[in-house]
Amino acid sequence: MMKLHTPLASALLVGLLATSFSAQAEGDWKKGRIYYRMVCTACHAAQGLEAIAPIGKTKAEWTAYLTADKHAKGKETVKYFVSKKYRESVKDTNKAAAKYLNDSDADLMEDVRAFIIRSAKDGEVPASCS
Repeated sequence: MMKLHTPLASALLVGLLATSFSAQAEGDWKKGRIYYRMVCTACHAAQGLEAIAPIGKTKAEWTAYLTADKHAKGKETVKYFVSKKYRESVKDTNKAAAKYLNDSDADLMEDVRAFIIRSAKDGEVPASCS
């Protein structure tokens, strides 16, 4: 009987460890919120563009948008606006861009993604950016 429990216990342990690692791989939604609000939302407002509150789309719609990586109707990429190159270009006038200047592009993109998905219309905590 002990032999039956050993594989089961091992499988449960592996599952718990995998869940722990996958949770750690997710972005920091709090950092993503700061960047999104202070960079993305502020830029849209300054240019007189439409609001881009996360609550305006579902998680699936945001995921599709981020996967397509097309900003401004395909004229630019979403990733550019979290890139070090972009942060460098606005750091003198944007505190969040300056604060996260040394973050990797991939990590910061994951942070922003975590905030958007968490705050989407059907997310854990739907949020506007007013």
